[in-house]
Amino acid sequence: MKFAIWLPLFDELSDPREIAGLAAAAEEAGWDGFFLWDQLWWREPVRLVSDPWIAMSAMAMTTERLRIGPMVSPIARRRPTKLLRETTTLDRLSGGRLTLGVGLGSDRFAQEYSKTGEEVNDRVRAERMDETLDILTAGWTGEPVAYRGKHYLVDDVQFLPRPVAGRVPVWIAGFPGNAKPIRRAARYDGFFPVNLTSPDQLAEPAAVLRDLRGNLDNYDIAVALEPDVDPRPYADAGATWCLVDVDPTTLRLADVRTVIAAGPPR
Repeated sequence: MKFAIWLPLFDELSDPREIAGLAAAAEEAGWDGFFLWDQLWWREPVRLVSDPWIAMSAMAMTTERLRIGPMVSPIARRRPTKLLRETTTLDRLSGGRLTLGVGLGSDRFAQEYSKTGEEVNDRVRAERMDETLDILTAGWTGEPVAYRGKHYLVDDVQFLPRPVAGRVPVWIAGFPGNAKPIRRAARYDGFFPVNLTSPDQLAEPAAVLRDLRGNLDNYDIAVALEPDVDPRPYADAGATWCLVDVDPTTLRLADVRTVIAAGPPR
């Protein structure tokens, strides 16, 4: 199992220079990854919020080994071709260390969609997410993209340069009991089940993924756990990554530094 720090860019952690320094410290302490929330704002008492893509660029320049990425980005609110350029550029800046975590997102946490005129219908956002992933996958090949979907159009455009390894790994987030995200995740590189309360909840999605893919070789299942939770039962259930989770409402920079300095719970 690999271990990552997973942080919201809120309040004391809203300074991208601070995040870049924390990422460097995490690499030195033996962590394998450093992932960031992708939110525009959050509920009270959170007041200060920063952009993860700018912060990840700073992280890429202060580290050499850590995997980095948004975990997760609600890509239905992004323009696919702009995201294609951003992911490729960030992957190359980091030397091929980007993992793109994506999910449907929800309006219920901070009303990010309804308060900005974005699509609130889950079905429509799912359609947009699938089309965006199709465009990203095609664009990363370096071949001309001719795509005409229900929501997006790309008319014979070639996107160069390519990511370092030829493509960017994609992890799909979803609730473990929801079949659609699991089926979607089977087509990509990883699954991030959210709101897990026990390792038993991994058994069914892991079995479905194995059936759909034939095996889970070179495939990742990531779980978010609080620092005091034993990750071993989750590893036994099929998890390959543990993302150390923090409560955004009680988040303190000093506590994050302590967790990072202690190193991963191997």
